[in-house]
Amino acid sequence: MEKCDDPMAKLRARCLARGAAGIKGLARFFRIMDDNKSKSLELEEFLKGLSDAGVQLESGEGQKIFSLCDKDGSGTLNLDEFLEALRPPMSSARKQIIGDAFHKLDKTRDGVVTVEDLQGVYNGRAHPKYRSGEWTEEQVFRSFLDSLDSPEDKDGKVTAEEFLNYYSGVSASIDDDDYFVAMMKSSWKL
Repeated sequence: MEKCDDPMAKLRARCLARGAAGIKGLARFFRIMDDNKSKSLELEEFLKGLSDAGVQLESGEGQKIFSLCDKDGSGTLNLDEFLEALRPPMSSARKQIIGDAFHKLDKTRDGVVTVEDLQGVYNGRAHPKYRSGEWTEEQVFRSFLDSLDSPEDKDGKVTAEEFLNYYSGVSASIDDDDYFVAMMKSSWKL
């Protein structure tokens, strides 16, 4: 990590060194730093956020990362774009298995996964809150969809892109392609 010259790769490695929740935890932190709820950060907020999160970079590296992520040159950093840039690239095998899982979930073939799609595919009755009587099966389904849905737009519908983004985060913490594919096959009975 210390020998890495690419600031984005260095930041990615430091986040992943924090464990599986490193990138997700950083995203949560940045949302907290977004005081005006604009879903974006100015350079000063970004640099302060990195420092507060304990991510120390060399002089100028934070600015370089900010510029790389600020795709539209607006002077603000969109959180989704930042996280997308931060995640390591996925192999075609990983993208394919994620696509297969989404296709299985999308029973209505309309390009989005809803509560209707989950019925008969996802067993909500095994969830502890359903078993205790605290939640209905529909509440379990909605909670599941919320975990996959975009954090900024919880609409109860999960698109293929949102599904891919969710599993990109999971993928970042798993080094081996074969293990990731086996995990997806087992989880989704593919």
